[in-house]
Amino acid sequence: MASFRAIDWVLAEYAPGPVKVGDLLSVDAGGMPIYQVTAVSDGMISLRDERHPPVQVRSLDSFRWRGVIA
Repeated sequence: MASFRAIDWVLAEYAPGPVKVGDLLSVDAGGMPIYQVTAVSDGMISLRDERHPPVQVRSLDSFRWRGVIA
């Protein structure tokens, strides 16, 4: 996870390329929790965060912000 690196946040619809495994997502820019994508399939994503290690499955539309490691 990107705990010790700076993250720049961009609106997901303007981020370059499709969401892929390893990308960081959040509901709010710089908000918590920050999720890391573990799988992508048909508009659904599997993800994890630092506080809740089990993988969660959610709609990609739930997330407005995509993190770019600065």
